Amino acid sequence: MKVLIIIPAFNEEASIESVVSSIRQNVPEAEILVVSDGSTDKTSEKACLAGADVAELPFNLGIGGAMQTGYLYAKEKGFDIAVQVDADGQHDPKLIRTLIQPVIMGEADMCIGSRYMGKTNYKSSFLRRAGMVFFSALVRTITGNSYKDTTSGFRAVNSRIIDYFAKTYPVDYPEVDVLVKLHKKGFRICEVPVEMRKRYAGRSSITPARSVYYMLKVSLTVVLGSLKAADNQ
Repeated sequence: MKVLIIIPAFNEEASIESVVSSIRQNVPEAEILVVSDGSTDKTSEKACLAGADVAELPFNLGIGGAMQTGYLYAKEKGFDIAVQVDADGQHDPKLIRTLIQPVIMGEADMCIGSRYMGKTNYKSSFLRRAGMVFFSALVRTITGNSYKDTTSGFRAVNSRIIDYFAKTYPVDYPEVDVLVKLHKKGFRICEVPVEMRKRYAGRSSITPARSVYYMLKVSLTVVLGSLKAADNQ
């Protein structure tokens, strides 16, 4: 199967080269696309030097726009599987094969790498953990399905979801929203336990104030979206 690794990146020059090199080492058969989301540093240059293809957006669209660009590329190039990997080094490329296995075997249309299945060394803030519990409860209430890590950005999808995401993808904070949309469309979603690592460089842009804003905005989006007919998603 043709596998594409999609790496959305905004000003990640300090980590992108190491991330791409590690993916090439662990999954040499996969192709890598770095979507430079309006970066103003050397993200694109360093990604190219490491051997990745680069889609350079003229200005910052956010994670939703960057990922849909990747899915459009995957559809146009006929990839069977697309894997989302963060540019900061938190996702371990050694676990990509574990992530895509249920998709390859036809057991799921999407597989999520979960930080909260089983015991891991991953430590998150109280606010982040509270958010995880809240969103898991929200998604379970709407869909009837329980997911441990609704905001994980470490995900693999098959060609059917690639086609769907190429047509429509949430612009802002998409991780939770797409779980509800995919459920309404009848796609199968599973989780596998993964170990997250520390960022190679920099720090998260999610501040406590942004976390509260994130929870409110995503909750409203998900609830309103759940009221629409599946055919309109």
